[in-house]
Amino acid sequence: MDQNGNNLPLKLERCSWCLKFDQYIQYHDKEWGVPVHDDNTHFEFLILEGAQAGLSWSTILKKREGYRKNFANFDPKKVAKFTDEKLETILLDPSIVRNRLKVFAAVNNAKRFLEVQKEFGSFDEYIWSFVNHKPIINRRKSLKEVPATTKESDALSKDLIKRGFKFVGSTVIYAHMQACGLVNDHIESCFRYKELTSISSEPRKK
Repeated sequence: MDQNGNNLPLKLERCSWCLKFDQYIQYHDKEWGVPVHDDNTHFEFLILEGAQAGLSWSTILKKREGYRKNFANFDPKKVAKFTDEKLETILLDPSIVRNRLKVFAAVNNAKRFLEVQKEFGSFDEYIWSFVNHKPIINRRKSLKEVPATTKESDALSKDLIKRGFKFVGSTVIYAHMQACGLVNDHIESCFRYKELTSISSEPRKK
């Protein structure tokens, strides 16, 4: 049963990594791998995946609302204006990962994010250019076939680092690409694989 009291369809074939708890299943079923074209959502995942570095995604998922509360609902314009004093207060809140470097990096990344928006019109236009504006549809038979990085994540990570972003190594960025649908890394037997492959074949709405 999910957080809204709805029964989750547990008999469906899913990627095995999500089966630990209901919130994880719900994230897998509703969000992971869905093509994202909203800049605030991209910024949200940059914050969350940066926080994940060295930790499990399940840990971060459980703290997602804590991040939402502390980081202005993932609004990069607001986060870019956070003072050091505000960040010190945020570091006292156990609802997030209280890592000083990661928390301070969020403000730096918000400023760099706004710079990308100014240059390209949107962060979305920028990031999707690394996959030629179309999701990469992979054909994974098992989780063992899913890589930690790819040539696309290497290129994107390298460019982000050059632009001054922090906690954007290739592994972190490939996780972003998977989460935001730039690649479809659901295993082929997962019910979401076909659904998202179908979505990805539809013309992109401008």
